[in-house]
Amino acid sequence: MLPSINSILSRLRLKQLRLLIALGEQGSLIKAAEQVAISQPGATKALQEIEATFGTTLFVRTHRGLEPNDLGHCAIRYAKLIQTDLGHLRDEMIGILQGHGGRLAVGTIMGAVPFLSEALSALLERRPTLSVEIVEDTSARLLKLLDQGRLDVAVCRTSISRQPELYDSLPIRQETLAVVASRAHPLASRETLELADLAESRWVVYSANMPMRVTLEREFHDAGIHFPTQLLETTSAFTTLTLLQKNPNLVALLSIDVARFCTAFGMTTILPLRLRNTSEPYELITRRGATVSPVARLLIDQLTSSPSFEQGTDGTSSADRDVGHDP
Repeated sequence: MLPSINSILSRLRLKQLRLLIALGEQGSLIKAAEQVAISQPGATKALQEIEATFGTTLFVRTHRGLEPNDLGHCAIRYAKLIQTDLGHLRDEMIGILQGHGGRLAVGTIMGAVPFLSEALSALLERRPTLSVEIVEDTSARLLKLLDQGRLDVAVCRTSISRQPELYDSLPIRQETLAVVASRAHPLASRETLELADLAESRWVVYSANMPMRVTLEREFHDAGIHFPTQLLETTSAFTTLTLLQKNPNLVALLSIDVARFCTAFGMTTILPLRLRNTSEPYELITRRGATVSPVARLLIDQLTSSPSFEQGTDGTSSADRDVGHDP
């Protein structure tokens, strides 16, 4: 059994983490020792202390040198994350000391990218030295990163969480969906379409149980049409667009904001099919009880003051609900 987190924290030192990273990069104790500027005996002792701290072997000796086992790969990966986080800590502290700059980590689902990009562009005009990390992923993944403290704020949905009460959230925009295809699609020139016209098409869709996929399945159900079984599943907008370009017979479901952006640049066309069902609104989300950084507060204010901001589905606005306020 691995030691407790308190035991690990009390024994593990930053220089040992540097050695772990160097061992992963060099595969040699001698070269790793040189990289972190310690003697070979010192490196040997440090490695023994690291493995004693975790209570398990992390490396195996081979004819090529030291190779990490599965636990060693895991330890190296997290050592790199800690090193990266410390670099972000330093950058943010420098920004605070200088009275400007700072660092912001924000997550977004694909459909909210145009809306978020508009707000970030306006924010960067006000804070040109601000450093921003943008993570595009599914709501489930973004909430997990928010839980881990790796995101300051996320634009996604709490409905996929088993514990939505862990978050402060504000519905900020209703997601309207559109069916898109290549401009060379056989039905691209039609003035009107019904869902039955696309029943035999191969669709590029999100994975099962995701809000956009559920909406499409409901659309087929309400129309009395069997949902297609030959699907291409992806959460990547770039993959979706590439597939549409490579195969003009494919169709895909995108948020209207993304669809309009892609169509404006000639990458797709919006097919004239009116969907009766709407997807869930996406939300502006922070971790409940967590302190919101000043730069995250600036982004929240920018998003909720944007001309594209919509009131919550319950009629409340940003002034009526708490999102990202310190407890």
